[in-house]
Amino acid sequence: MTPLRIPPAFAARAPRVLGPESRPWLAALPGLAEKYARLWSLTPEGEAMHGFVGVVQPARRADGTPVALKLGWVEEESRYEPLALSTWAGRGSVLLLESAPDEGVMLLERLDHTRTLDDEPLLEAVEVMSGLARRLAVPAPPELARTLRGEAERLLEYLPETWRELGEPFPRKHLDAAIEVCRDLGPSAGRALVNEDLHYQNVLAGQREPWLVIDPKPLAGDLEYGVFSLLWNRFEQSILDDKTAVTGLDAERVKAWTLVRSVENQLWFAEDLRDAGDLGDEGPSYESLTRLVSWALS
Repeated sequence: MTPLRIPPAFAARAPRVLGPESRPWLAALPGLAEKYARLWSLTPEGEAMHGFVGVVQPARRADGTPVALKLGWVEEESRYEPLALSTWAGRGSVLLLESAPDEGVMLLERLDHTRTLDDEPLLEAVEVMSGLARRLAVPAPPELARTLRGEAERLLEYLPETWRELGEPFPRKHLDAAIEVCRDLGPSAGRALVNEDLHYQNVLAGQREPWLVIDPKPLAGDLEYGVFSLLWNRFEQSILDDKTAVTGLDAERVKAWTLVRSVENQLWFAEDLRDAGDLGDEGPSYESLTRLVSWALS
């Protein structure tokens, strides 16, 4: 097998985003790719691509089937991606063909990475996303240890501590409102299989179905918790009330969990500003978060 060529942009950004401990992992990726190419009888095809926490190498199986070999950084948010994909079994999501969860390696059906819902008209994209979200709304498997109840409990400590450490970067009333949501809704959160990273760029065109979800960040909880990314991405085009209406979920609970996740993301931006000196230009804007907070509190 031709050695995996890690995309230079990913190699340059990973240590900053994932931490210096990612350097040995980056160095080991070509060998990891070669190991699983042999094990799963793969022939690489074209250049590797990347997301925020992983590399994807297009390939073909011995029978000629186009596939994608994904090599991901194993962290708390992504650890259960293979479990979620195997639970959905291709119903609304990319099909998982093989996996080695401990090493962050998955073999997936090949989708069209050049076509995402991000390029579709907004309301049409929301309708597709809403349909997919309802299909993916299955009971969480018992092996899924990451829960919204646990996240809410963690945030009760993380939010105020980090807010103070970062010099109180936004009004106290926003922090207090987010803490109140975690305290009131966290203990009674449900056990649905929630994808907290369900956004337009993570829905690709497929052949089995027109659109399929990729890269889930799963936890067991309230479906309303997963709406945040839908609202934040393409925010400048959005009409928030229309978007929440299309989802068919509890509108007040959508606002409550959106507030919590907006406040948490504001703190992440503040940490980036402290550590890197800028907010970067990838992804949705910080300004959109402040407007989402105002909307959630209205």
